[in-house]
Amino acid sequence: MASVEKSAKTCTINPLKTSQPLGGASAFMGLDGCLPMLHAAQGCTAFALVLLVRHYREAIPFQTTAMNEVTTILGGKDNLEEAILNITKRASPKVIGICSNGLIEARGEDIRGDLKLIRQRHPELEGTALVYASTPDYKGGFQDGWAAAVTVMVEELVEPNLGRDPHQINILAGCHLTPADLEEIRDTVEAFGLNPIILPDIAGSLDGHVADNWVQTTMGGTQVNDIRRMGRSIATLALGLQMEQAARVIEARCDVPFEVYPRLTGLLAWDNFIAALARHSGKPVPASIRRRRSQLLDAMLDGHFYFGHKKIAIAAEPDLLVGLVGFLTDLGASITAAVTTTDSPALAQVPADRVMIGDLDDLEQAAGDCDLLISHSHGARVAERLGIPFFRAGFPLFDRLGAAHKLSVGYRGTRDLIFEIGNLFIAADNHYHHEAEGGKDAPVASH
Repeated sequence: MASVEKSAKTCTINPLKTSQPLGGASAFMGLDGCLPMLHAAQGCTAFALVLLVRHYREAIPFQTTAMNEVTTILGGKDNLEEAILNITKRASPKVIGICSNGLIEARGEDIRGDLKLIRQRHPELEGTALVYASTPDYKGGFQDGWAAAVTVMVEELVEPNLGRDPHQINILAGCHLTPADLEEIRDTVEAFGLNPIILPDIAGSLDGHVADNWVQTTMGGTQVNDIRRMGRSIATLALGLQMEQAARVIEARCDVPFEVYPRLTGLLAWDNFIAALARHSGKPVPASIRRRRSQLLDAMLDGHFYFGHKKIAIAAEPDLLVGLVGFLTDLGASITAAVTTTDSPALAQVPADRVMIGDLDDLEQAAGDCDLLISHSHGARVAERLGIPFFRAGFPLFDRLGAAHKLSVGYRGTRDLIFEIGNLFIAADNHYHHEAEGGKDAPVASH
């Protein structure tokens, strides 16, 4: 069990984390026909929008209540009402996902009460779900905002007492999973004859497809009607500890049992997930999945020589940190530095001596003698200054193509990680031997 420490610095020097409102809005992007909206100033919304566009390289539907100095003092109910009515009139969304920020939360506005009054005055909103998530950006981080948004989706939309569908299963997806990860999870669940309801399903809306028609809302994702019938499922599989609270809400409301899977990267981690699907479906593991497991075993035999005794420095959101550190230590690497964004029960499961809640400066100070640095794109300059290989993971990834298609779960995703990171180690070793033989300088490998 790792000991968790907080950075003692009085200020953030090189930020690692992104805010709760951005995490909440990103979760709402996984609903079909949704318009995420920040109840905040225009600048706050614009900054979040830029990060999403740079990461996914897609058109991102995003709205704001455009709070200013006057409305911050007098109250933002009128701005909220006007924004909801304009959005409904112009885009006809099925869902408006509303996230607060520190400006609103510090004032103490009763947003749920405001939404109730707005509905009473405007019966034309009857067909539009208004889902509000409290996501103050003066505490927590991206993962906390995502978890808060998913929890309120469940609280507002899941209907109780609908009976049972023996073939339906709920998948609550954490923010550490990419669209490619969710596609792999969906294909695997369906291979057992089960019908998964994935919430939120960014694989439907942010997988980089070209739609036949342009719309002003999200294109694809979890349908509202599917969320309403999640209470019919035989089980809920919560992927990441951040999803446990939402799973508990479904259990309390609909008596649907849940299981939590802290990570899906690595042989044993995916074995446990596959065993659960076989148990819930009553069907044997398909031959194609057994074949992929065999391929991963071979990749582990090929790659473990290059991972053994390597020293790794990593900075990531808590659930992503659990998955990557577990994978790396499975292959014989050691974690010299582990830095994360926010406190979480997941940190106790990180197989490292210490986890620091801090920033990229904390990572840089501890990573000087490491063989590899892992972080999102903002960590690239740290790796350059230290002169060590760099592997990009997490959000945001803005300096490489294909962020939505990075696969790191399951047998295939774990196999690909072995090859990608193993090749960085091979390139770095070749560079070292070349330098030892008096060769010219060569760039340090970077993924």
